[in-house]
Amino acid sequence: MYSLSQSVDAKGAAGEPIPSPFKGLAKLEAEFRRGELSIIAAGGGTGKSVVALNLALQSNVPTLYFSADSTAATQLVRATAILTGDDVREIKARLHADEFDRYEAVLTKRWWQRFDYSARPTPASLELLLASYKELFGIYPHLVVIDNITNVDVGGSDSAESYTFGLEGLCDYLSEMARETHAHVMAMHHVVGEYSDGLKPIPQSGIKGKISRVPSLILTIHKEVDGMEGRTLHISPVKNREGFEDSSGETYASFAFNTRNIRLTDADDYATAF
Repeated sequence: MYSLSQSVDAKGAAGEPIPSPFKGLAKLEAEFRRGELSIIAAGGGTGKSVVALNLALQSNVPTLYFSADSTAATQLVRATAILTGDDVREIKARLHADEFDRYEAVLTKRWWQRFDYSARPTPASLELLLASYKELFGIYPHLVVIDNITNVDVGGSDSAESYTFGLEGLCDYLSEMARETHAHVMAMHHVVGEYSDGLKPIPQSGIKGKISRVPSLILTIHKEVDGMEGRTLHISPVKNREGFEDSSGETYASFAFNTRNIRLTDADDYATAF
């Protein structure tokens, strides 16, 4: 039990935003705060994992990334492209040809950013790896990514109602994890069929399973494709306990997605550079 003045010391790192490369989101008061849970929701292939990986690598914070939805090869190629700016196709070719030595110096500098590639992690395995991370580095990660939340094995669901209850319960669990470890826990999630093509703003009501009660921050993503290799990702804060929100999804920050090197750049900065 703490008084308000004692709570200053009791809070620890909770509430501190981790460094973010996304200035457009900061202008909308959407920050990734330690000790809190966020949900990133979008249709398949829109760019959920791209956002999470760019946040982890560009922020350069201690990270534990549960990559249930993507293999080690996929994440390694993407991460190397983001870090070096090299073409993702060239990197993939070098990986398959066992000619990856040129990237070793860049990759070894990120020793505090760790990945798990289990396809169906359980809550117990999440806890075990968090404990292992702390044992190895002496701290919990500042960022924990769950990609995707539906890949976490919490037991079978035999109805739509039990499926939703299971997702809500998992969000409660992840929120508690964030509070206990003072990490920002970010979970990727899907949307209902109407928004699965990713071509229009996604409201809070478009999130699959209706799990918006627990997370402190919910961002939805839709895309704009120029017909060539260019793509723009629009990220909408549809729930935000700490700042601006627009549950319709119609207010968003825009980011240029370079499909050649997987980097995300604030759209204004990208336009200025060319």
